[in-house]
Amino acid sequence: MSTALATSGIAGRVAVYSGTFDPITLGHEDVARRAAMLFDDVIIAVAIAHHKKTRFTLQERLDMAAEVAARMPGRVRVLPFEGLIMDFCRQHGATAVVRGIRNLTDFDYEAQMAAMNRKLNPAVETVFLLPQAELQCISSTLVREISQLGGDVSQMVSGAVAARLSPKPLQA
Repeated sequence: MSTALATSGIAGRVAVYSGTFDPITLGHEDVARRAAMLFDDVIIAVAIAHHKKTRFTLQERLDMAAEVAARMPGRVRVLPFEGLIMDFCRQHGATAVVRGIRNLTDFDYEAQMAAMNRKLNPAVETVFLLPQAELQCISSTLVREISQLGGDVSQMVSGAVAARLSPKPLQA
């Protein structure tokens, strides 16, 4: 049973899957679904992202992630976050951070982040998950660009997300 936009954790193995999710892609969905099979509770933590210009508002990104979470197996919740992910993990009793790895470039960056996060909170492990091979080329950045130029993104995002991707300007 999935719940969206819940406010408190449950006992068990809690994992946090964080990102801007601008928009959430089929690759993100695949990683979240795999995490839901490994952990008792998965929190999709949508970054407020004051430092980035996003195509979608925070509420739109939360709504899209909640639509995705509602179709997931297990307990998958969606919450906003800002600040350090390790502080968010501590607040929600998480024992793991889940990160999707598409390629070696992702791995190099994520390995450095995992090492730094371990310094900040040694009780939280980082778990790397690879999306299915056919989804590894998808990134939110490419989805936004392809959509903005009128391309077909139906094989990169869910139908609900694709419907929201009509050309629109970046958020300030």
